[in-house]
Amino acid sequence: MANVALIVAAGRGYRLGGALPKQYLPLGGRPILRHTIEALAAHRDIHAVQVLIHPDDIQLYEAAVAGLEKLCPVLFGGAQRQDSVRLGLEGIAGLKPATVLIHDAVRPFIAGHTISATFEALARCPAAIVGVPLADTLKRVEQGIVTGTVDRGGLWRAQTPQGFRYADILKAHRFAVQSAPETEFTDDAMIAEHAGLRVEMVMGTEDNFKITTAADLARAEFLLKL
Repeated sequence: MANVALIVAAGRGYRLGGALPKQYLPLGGRPILRHTIEALAAHRDIHAVQVLIHPDDIQLYEAAVAGLEKLCPVLFGGAQRQDSVRLGLEGIAGLKPATVLIHDAVRPFIAGHTISATFEALARCPAAIVGVPLADTLKRVEQGIVTGTVDRGGLWRAQTPQGFRYADILKAHRFAVQSAPETEFTDDAMIAEHAGLRVEMVMGTEDNFKITTAADLARAEFLLKL
């Protein structure tokens, strides 16, 4: 039984990179996606890494991952993130996974101790996601006017990886398609919740941010040099 990392890299995020989807933009001279794969593959408890890409990106992908270990043959994603993950879960069935960690392609600074903590949580619970508690005061605003302050107690910002016992999350994804085809599930934890799975929160780090803007990319370049 294997522990598999599933990296979702099928998005078409051109806003940051112009002609390139953001996961293939250079970070320290190498594609962001390569950094992300390396961070996950370096963990001793991850036995295989499966990447989901857009069919148009096959050449970009092959250039980005040349020489990397633990990689499964690439799979193509679907129209939406939820579709991509479900296709990925179906595609790794032959590996007989015990657990799967689902991770964003553009979070290259996932720490090894965070991955370890996620696996430890999965020994207790069918689902475990990484996140950080909210520190800022939250305001509710309508048409530019503050209408109230939101209690931030118990509120966290969800990150990835989001880890699951494989059979449970595959069943949950299939259930979501059947029971709520019109619902936009924004992450896999939401799909797990919809299926009634208990989800444990694992403390993440502020460095495990998602690169979505030019400022994020500049911050990533700075972190890489530390």
